[in-house]
Amino acid sequence: MVNCRRETALTGPRSPIPVHQGFAGSVYCISLPVTIPPDIHDILSRSRGAFVGLAIGDALGAPVEFMTSHEIRAKYGVLRDLVGGGWLRLKPGQVTDDTEMAFCIARALDARQGWDLKGIADNFAAWLRTKPVDVGDTCRRSIRNYMLKGMLETPFNQWDAGNGAAMRMAPVSLFTLGDDDLLSDCAVTQARLTHNHPLSDTACIYLGRLVHLAIQGRSKNRLRREVDRLVAEQPTFGFDTYRGLASGYVVDTMQTVFHHFFRTAGFEECVVATVNQGGDADTTGAIAGMLAGAYYGMEQVPRRWLKRLDPKVLDETTRLAERLLHLSPLFSGLAGSHGTRPLG
Repeated sequence: MVNCRRETALTGPRSPIPVHQGFAGSVYCISLPVTIPPDIHDILSRSRGAFVGLAIGDALGAPVEFMTSHEIRAKYGVLRDLVGGGWLRLKPGQVTDDTEMAFCIARALDARQGWDLKGIADNFAAWLRTKPVDVGDTCRRSIRNYMLKGMLETPFNQWDAGNGAAMRMAPVSLFTLGDDDLLSDCAVTQARLTHNHPLSDTACIYLGRLVHLAIQGRSKNRLRREVDRLVAEQPTFGFDTYRGLASGYVVDTMQTVFHHFFRTAGFEECVVATVNQGGDADTTGAIAGMLAGAYYGMEQVPRRWLKRLDPKVLDETTRLAERLLHLSPLFSGLAGSHGTRPLG
């Protein structure tokens, strides 16, 4: 076993940055050259923005899930606030499976202080036993297979090209920040706990890459070039001619997010436009919030939304974003460059 622990600080007392756990149980160190952005506090703001943004988009979009854009317009004009209600009869600011499954991942990584696929699966199972307010059929089936058979990779299924793996990518993106190979491995292994399909895999990897670029302060033009790479690899994700579909099919979901992210100029504008498209609005909202939060940072998240969001969710997304950033390869480089001063 290789030991590469060293001491640094995020907030509060010093705490160790641990080694990462390999996928076959091996332990390995991350020692890669990374580009160090100049402002650590900006990185922290964008990291918080990614996780909090996921929850905000989920809570904003959930009340209009399964509604058409015309139905939303008839009822709300433009939905701009966390109103609750909808088919799930949610409280204002309440989140759904998008945020709750992301919490399952984040808590497992935080508890292990490294990658822990079985820990994630155990958290999914414990969550399912609580009878959550919402859970997708694909996720429910695969989690039950884990509970009954111990399956850590669901078999390939041509119908598994849903958005249920991509929606929970915020903690994976933060944990792997600074290492694209680690991102690709973690994105696919967590995805295949519930969704085993090449389109889902690809969406998870590229969404993670976009979040990485955004947190590191890259331009929107640079993010667009990354999406162009995705479209070159999988042309079905092309969105230049947007058809207005916002279903749970991962291609429709990502096209909707890309369309509104690249056409808008702020966090609120992006998330509002996305959820008002209707369809699977909690998940398109969650992914748009994740990406826009990583790009614009916490400073652009409207205060009225933060006040309305479930306070326990706000506290945990903020805390776990910091702790996952602390575990990332990029933070290892930042700590080495900037000494041990706190990030918070």
